Amino acid sequence: MAISDSLQATKHRIAAACVAAGRPPEAVRLLVVSKTFPASAVREAFAAGARAFGENYVQEGLAKVDELADLRGQIEWHLIGPLQSNKTRPVAEQFDWVHGVDRLKIAERLSEQRPAALPPLNVCLQVNVSGETSKSGLALDEVAALAHRVAALPRLHLRGLMAVPEPGPGALAQHRTMATLFDTLKTEGLALDTLSLGMSADLEDAITAGSTMVRVGSAIFGTRA
Repeated sequence: MAISDSLQATKHRIAAACVAAGRPPEAVRLLVVSKTFPASAVREAFAAGARAFGENYVQEGLAKVDELADLRGQIEWHLIGPLQSNKTRPVAEQFDWVHGVDRLKIAERLSEQRPAALPPLNVCLQVNVSGETSKSGLALDEVAALAHRVAALPRLHLRGLMAVPEPGPGALAQHRTMATLFDTLKTEGLALDTLSLGMSADLEDAITAGSTMVRVGSAIFGTRA
């Protein structure tokens, strides 16, 4: 299936899940995950209407930002993978969003290194909602304290939370745990608008729980090598 057809099919899935959940389709944004796929595939998805793209690896993402420089003002670049402190500067300079913030040190470096000429860098805190030792992210009871600290930093805009629930029958409950945490933080005065949950296999569950952004790669580009 062509990328344009897969993209439209994914948008239809999102819309159908929104209707089933009693939510307006525009309540959920699509982030096209382009990691491991070439810049030419990103350009094809862009031509089909995609505007937000997610990269997991800093160097790969930076190479695509450079290769697609002619589209820079129209593409929104998201770093959705883990970020090491020694790679924050190019990310602060080149990306529009960072989803994987789980330490104050990372947030402080992004804040210090974000160029003043650019809009504030949009950030989401990554939460390890499943408690898996193999995954990055904050424990549930660590999120609120870091959220308030990050929200106070200059040159950053704390948008919300991101998580990757463990696949399987417990995924919906984990999505709902994230939605509850998201709502709790908003009652504490944080102006959050983004709950980044759901991927190709579980976007319906995520939308049912309240996700506002789903991250979809393989359903659009095909199976990764």
